[in-house]
Amino acid sequence: MEKKYRVHLMICAGTSCVLNGSLDMRDALVEEINKNGLQDEVFVGTTGCNGFCAAGPLMVAYPDEIFYQKLVAKDVPFFVEEYLIKGRTLKKHLFESPEAEEAIPKIKDIGFFSSQILVALKNRALIDPDNIDEYIARDGYLGAAKALLEMTSEQIIEEMKASGLRGRGGAGFPTGLKWQFCAAAKGDIKYMLCNADEGDPGAFMDRSILESDPHSVLEGMIIGGKAIGSNTGYIYVRAEYPLAIERLRTAIGQAREYGLLGKDILGSGFDIDIDLYLGAGAFVCGEETALMRSIEGERGMPRPRPPFPANKGLWDRPTVLNNVESLANIPQIIYRGAKWFSSLGTEKSKGTKVFALSGQVRNIGLIEVPMGAPLRSIIYDIGGGIPDGKKFKAVQLGGPSGGCIPAHLLDTPVDYENIVKIGAIVGSGGMVVMDETSCMVDVARFFVEFTTEESCGKCTPCREGTRQLLWILERITEGKGTIEDIDRLEMLSSVLQSASLCGLGQTVPNPVLSTLRYFRHEYEAHILEKRCPAAVCKALITFSIDPETCTGCTLCARKCPEKAITGEKKEPHTLNQDLCIKCGLCYDNCKFGAVIKV
Repeated sequence: MEKKYRVHLMICAGTSCVLNGSLDMRDALVEEINKNGLQDEVFVGTTGCNGFCAAGPLMVAYPDEIFYQKLVAKDVPFFVEEYLIKGRTLKKHLFESPEAEEAIPKIKDIGFFSSQILVALKNRALIDPDNIDEYIARDGYLGAAKALLEMTSEQIIEEMKASGLRGRGGAGFPTGLKWQFCAAAKGDIKYMLCNADEGDPGAFMDRSILESDPHSVLEGMIIGGKAIGSNTGYIYVRAEYPLAIERLRTAIGQAREYGLLGKDILGSGFDIDIDLYLGAGAFVCGEETALMRSIEGERGMPRPRPPFPANKGLWDRPTVLNNVESLANIPQIIYRGAKWFSSLGTEKSKGTKVFALSGQVRNIGLIEVPMGAPLRSIIYDIGGGIPDGKKFKAVQLGGPSGGCIPAHLLDTPVDYENIVKIGAIVGSGGMVVMDETSCMVDVARFFVEFTTEESCGKCTPCREGTRQLLWILERITEGKGTIEDIDRLEMLSSVLQSASLCGLGQTVPNPVLSTLRYFRHEYEAHILEKRCPAAVCKALITFSIDPETCTGCTLCARKCPEKAITGEKKEPHTLNQDLCIKCGLCYDNCKFGAVIKV
């Protein structure tokens, strides 16, 4: 007979929480619960990513739905005594909002959670990713059963087309149409691939889904395999995701054991098996043809298209490649119907989108919102706004291939059409928020430096053009730029967009063009005034000490690696500009605001 527990404690075991000690906290909880004889009353379980990544370790206590954050092993004895024995809520570990007078206990009342609609993340913080039975209990594999036992391949494809699902990997191509092309292609052998080679700076959407709900991806691939006539699938996942790999391997093993992978699945007569392929971390392998070359054992380099992978892909066979988030949506579309899914989002951008919200925002984490949600709502209602009283400056959307969106466009709906109009892309879902301390020229330089290093070098426009862009941006941030450099940036960007072989080179200029479009005055300040308005670019910064504010505590002098600061104790200090290397340690460590950075 199944036990009836009084309390269920669900502990986040995503990468962020694990690194912050959530598993140690779980073990301490189990030990303390047993010590107090509560093992028959309290269940302790682990889940995948809870979403609220910056506040880990995280735990939700059911049935009260109380959300606890930053709860570590040393807090466990007090927690057990107060909450489990005396029935008192621990205020110290509740969520605190700057707008709320008191801490918020229940997860449903926290804006970060209540403002989201979950589809791809429907099992967030509810199931153990290593337990297939918990996935099945939440309607898992019912979509696959329906597809295999009740639908033809054509019906599956038509349902996907009717849903309006567009690829969540960045390009936004209609998923059903891609499947239709591959299904119609001639070939006895076809391949179903999952792109889990997430490489954008600030992106962790795919990683979290794989760690939290790996069976949703497997189920999506099974349905896709039936639709296109494929009996073999590969998940291309980067080797830097060890926890995701471990959970995927467990999920594949469990699915095989349950007869959900392999021969004659559910007695349907359909066969498919799925294996992992570990990528070595090359950003360019996120491009579909480079990814396929990598699986073949070749160097990951894009090839010209056409022919497109739907006709000639992996080992020159018809192939479909979908990303993790796209696949996680598919089981629910088939099980609940295209009409349900298409009721979410906008007319041309259906459903929801998962974003990794990071940067200068209070609530860093993984979120899911309907397509068409305004940027302002995402950053302020879910993200909690900008910390430390600073002003919002821009949000980088779409990773290195995206653009920077300024404050006056915060009411823009986030969908494929509107975001492109303002010079960015939805991309795979990286969303990096920047405040007034960010230099937009340096932001452009950072992303161009990243893509320059990640270019495979196959085509000349990308190989040489990215370097030229980077050199010009470096020159500007060093105070050596000329006004003609702005024209050169725009000219080079145009060449890269039109002449590069693959999407990496074609989109490298996006951060440059968007910052020039909305923050040209910062470029001009760097060039004409030899000044960085945000005081970020080291060559253009000057540090000094205000004698009226300096208390002579000597901390800045002790931290200075070049001994550029001198002065007697309790007397104002001075900074020798000839010795200063502009490391900023004096500014970072001064407790009285006496060190000035301009």
